[in-house]
Amino acid sequence: MKNKLSIIGNGMATSRLLDELIRQGGLGQYEISVFGEEPHGAYNRILLNRILEGGVIDDITLKPAAWYAEHGIRFYSGIRVTRLSHASRRLWTNDGAEHFFHKAVFATGSVPRVPAVEGLCLPDGKLKEGVFTYRTAADVERMRMWAKPGFKAIVVGGGLLGLEAAKGLADLGLDVTVAHIFDILMNRQVDRIGGQFLRRAIERMGIKVRTSVNTKAIVGARRIEALDFGGGEQIPADMVVFASGIKPCVELAKDSDVPVNSGILVDDFLETQLPGLYAVGECAEHAEMVYGTVQPIYEQCVVLADHLTGSKADARYLGSKVYTKLKVAGVEVASMGVIDADSQSDEVVQIIEENRRVYHKLVIRDNRLVGAVLVGDSSAAAGLVRAFDSKSVVPPNRLDLLASGEAIPGMSGGNNPEVCNCHNVSASVLIGEIRGGCNTLARLSEKTKAGTGCGSCRGQLADLILKNSPALAGHLKG
Repeated sequence: MKNKLSIIGNGMATSRLLDELIRQGGLGQYEISVFGEEPHGAYNRILLNRILEGGVIDDITLKPAAWYAEHGIRFYSGIRVTRLSHASRRLWTNDGAEHFFHKAVFATGSVPRVPAVEGLCLPDGKLKEGVFTYRTAADVERMRMWAKPGFKAIVVGGGLLGLEAAKGLADLGLDVTVAHIFDILMNRQVDRIGGQFLRRAIERMGIKVRTSVNTKAIVGARRIEALDFGGGEQIPADMVVFASGIKPCVELAKDSDVPVNSGILVDDFLETQLPGLYAVGECAEHAEMVYGTVQPIYEQCVVLADHLTGSKADARYLGSKVYTKLKVAGVEVASMGVIDADSQSDEVVQIIEENRRVYHKLVIRDNRLVGAVLVGDSSAAAGLVRAFDSKSVVPPNRLDLLASGEAIPGMSGGNNPEVCNCHNVSASVLIGEIRGGCNTLARLSEKTKAGTGCGSCRGQLADLILKNSPALAGHLKG
């Protein structure tokens, strides 16, 4: 008889965990139930901007609702788990139902970190008209319904999601300002010079940028009229979008007596301090680290599936090296490791190409790459990630590190770069599938999973299809 496995949450972590469980034979061991608060199947939250620009949820869906039934997985959509008892191995949902489990996984993700702003809400606790968070498909759909060409919009937050929201609103014809509390956009991923390059690229799109500003208050009785930055400065606004970070969603775990800190505390097996209860993704805290990017979360999912299925009894999650490769509001950005030198012995190589609007920076320690920042051109990212991960000795001519590792066609010299870092899909695998008939982005992504993580490699996938199936170039949008 199969054990019952309950997964609480239905985001990108759950989507990847299900893939890994299926790959490792988990369906033969477990009767799996997934509880998701949103009414959709799992979707790619990183690509929310596509909905803002006029798309629909299906455009970014990872697993349609029918997928769960097809794989024998019980999917409770639009259902919130309200309480869990480790002692009785039961959980309760907001529809009054009770569910028994042998093992359960918290994959509750995160919620928007909205700053303490005066006048944010109405007396009933709801956000004032014209005030939005940028986190779910429903958030973005509400934003699109409200936004009108010529509206003045302020996006609070200059990280990835904030810049994506700003770009989407600008494309809809709004007058957009980004307000960031730090003096550098994407300050966790880029250094000061990289931030300057990114800022100029954003401003060339017609988006205004204000840095080192702290949002103090929403002005307006029921509907936003302006944003107050303190010191007497107010900026008129028809809408404001808070995209100022996230925090782990741990309330259910805390209410269920599962130990938490910033996130739900887990060990190297992703198991909480209560046996049989696990946590994965943005809600999990491992070795005092909570990860909010795709790659570490997917690495956690592999280890958790190994452990749950017993396919690799010695599998351990020992933390992740964090690197990012994204297209932010149309601007290529890649980052890994340390972004600034930590000591005088660190070697820093910086290349500034104003005409190409490109900035490259390498941080080298003891002849090994320990960090990099790329803005405007991330074609060297794949090779840099390999050097970063392997801790190999770098070439005497440091500039050799920046030679593109993604000159894919032909793959001369046995070069077979990894194109999709999220799902570890190499160029040779992709080319083989393209030549075997996967001649559209949709087919190639469905077969290999490439492009369904952060989405930053989709341009490379399209290029691969063009170069390996030139007669089918017209079908790229299929």
